[in-house]
Amino acid sequence: MNIDLFIPCFIDQLFPETAWNVVKILEKTGVKINYNPRQTCCGQPAFNSGNVKNAKKLAKKFINDFPDDRPIVIPSASCSGFIRNHYRELFKDDPEYLKESERLEKNVVELSDFLVNHINFIDFNAVFEHKVTYHDACSALREYGIKKEPRTLLSKVKGLELTEMEDNEVCCGFGGTFMVKFVPISTAMVEQKVQNALKTEAEYIVSTESSCLLNIDSYIRRQKLPIKVKHIADILSNF
Repeated sequence: MNIDLFIPCFIDQLFPETAWNVVKILEKTGVKINYNPRQTCCGQPAFNSGNVKNAKKLAKKFINDFPDDRPIVIPSASCSGFIRNHYRELFKDDPEYLKESERLEKNVVELSDFLVNHINFIDFNAVFEHKVTYHDACSALREYGIKKEPRTLLSKVKGLELTEMEDNEVCCGFGGTFMVKFVPISTAMVEQKVQNALKTEAEYIVSTESSCLLNIDSYIRRQKLPIKVKHIADILSNF
């Protein structure tokens, strides 16, 4: 199978090791990876900030960067959900790009969804001998619609013990610019998230979303708490 790989700007700029681990696990599945080095951003940050003009500009670039009719695998349900659910809205008055948006809707797929539901590759023979708890990102759960897929993949990791935290479907307080505009509320939300994780006695908080993990980790570091964060790709690549 031929696929395109999109590495979100957030991962590209702040978590390049996660990007390499995504490549590592996709290569193990046997798919042929196509990577367009001109790719940048899907436009979600601009859209969430109300800058529709720039969001549309970046969305057009994304469409032009991925002209082929094949799966576009993205290690982020946030970006995947945005493209699937909002590109059509951006181009409702542009017939050419509206048609292209509809093509992308069926081709864009989040990483864990792709592995579990599209190619049924769930066991990487990975080893991670730690107790973890899982954070359901708002975008992953409510906009894209994944819940069981990451847990299915984690269940196959040797030595990994998954313990669910209380209120695992509650927001961590990131919300893009929300954490900047509403600092006290965001801080209270991430505090609740981390405290629930600590109650499980887990060593790591795992998620599909690097943006959530950045917010969570920043709180953990400030408070010097005995827990860490990991993107799911960084665990699956441990083989």
